[in-house]
Amino acid sequence: MVPRYSRQEMASIWQDLNRYRIWFEIEALAAEAMATLGDIPADSARAIREKGGAWIAAMTEADVERIAGIERETRHDVIAFLTWLAEGIGPDSRFVHLGMTSSDVLDTCLAVQLTQATDLLLQGVDAVMAALKRRAIEHRHTPTIGRSHGIHAEPTSFGLKLAGHYAEFARDRERLIAARPEIATCAISGAVGTFAHLDPGIEAHVAARLGLAVEPVSTQVIPRDRHAAYFTTLAVIASGIERLATEIRHLQRSEVREAEEFFHPGQKGSSAMPHKRNPVLSENLTGLARLVRSYALPALENVALWHERDISHSSVERVIAPDATIALDFALQRLAGLVEKLTIHPERMAENLESLGGVVHSGEVLLALARAGISREDAYRIIQRNAMATWTTLGKTDARSFRDHLMADPEVAGRISPEAIDAAMDSRSHLARVDQIFTRVFGTD
Repeated sequence: MVPRYSRQEMASIWQDLNRYRIWFEIEALAAEAMATLGDIPADSARAIREKGGAWIAAMTEADVERIAGIERETRHDVIAFLTWLAEGIGPDSRFVHLGMTSSDVLDTCLAVQLTQATDLLLQGVDAVMAALKRRAIEHRHTPTIGRSHGIHAEPTSFGLKLAGHYAEFARDRERLIAARPEIATCAISGAVGTFAHLDPGIEAHVAARLGLAVEPVSTQVIPRDRHAAYFTTLAVIASGIERLATEIRHLQRSEVREAEEFFHPGQKGSSAMPHKRNPVLSENLTGLARLVRSYALPALENVALWHERDISHSSVERVIAPDATIALDFALQRLAGLVEKLTIHPERMAENLESLGGVVHSGEVLLALARAGISREDAYRIIQRNAMATWTTLGKTDARSFRDHLMADPEVAGRISPEAIDAAMDSRSHLARVDQIFTRVFGTD
């Protein structure tokens, strides 16, 4: 992922230094388990840990380039690393990687990296949820118009809008928690996964020390259905980000102007039009969400490997694992800040709510007429007729409100009181159950 959309905390998980340190830890833990089982001398395991640990601790970018140079000759990344590691350990290096295969290191390392990344992603989801909760409670009873098909529907509250997004991210959090153990698995089973040269206890030791579970059947590689489920979860979270970003983009449109991204002092919206205040963060989040979603498909296609293994998944994962987690991490942090600083215009919401002359109250008036003894079919016909008359004269000199049209309708006059019509057209009635919904979403606090 390009530096523009990367946070160093997440990006460092995927840097060579971190990857090689994890590789060494896997090899050292395996050697220690082998020594416990009597497969290699205890002194050799201790030398691997001490000399190799010091060698790794002193690792620099020059060493990374040295390994890259070896790989250019060997055409094998793990062998290149082991060759470099042997330079620091000495003769005891002959016991490093004993009976193991490259996938034991690569797949177990990927599991560690993905769990590290997941923990950061959970922090990002928590930040988004905290911002949404605060702003939702702040605007719990702020009336605004609800829209279906992009058209004014009935009144709702802006806080309720945000509460819906909070509930979605709460579900996303549970999905991410469930996806974490899917990829937190260790495989130290050797060629084609038969443990022919390794005791399963070695795998169990490495897994326990790294906080991973043992892969039941690794077939030399960890089955990629686990990774497919993980990256699909990231895609779902990205879709939730885009849904909220799209809502903000719509609300910031000049014709709507109910909410907008915070415009920083000194910020410029356009090189040509000095008046512009564009929803650039929301648009950026929409684009990042598209990227993260795009990584789900190759992860699904990685599931079908040949026989016990091939490496068609390898090149894919070298791209999508860092890119998906880095992009989603950046997007979550950006979204949390956007929501926290979102500029909200309740007065504009009130204006928009009544901008159609009151027709948005047609549903409540329909119920009022039905309660007054008019059949639902007749009530619908009467209300639609008057609503359409209101629509078609909006902004004209002869414009009349929906209420005025109703009161002048002979099928309405005398059958329902003006007070009943006014009560039906009170936006506050639509917010009567908001507190109950908030209790379901946020609890009783």
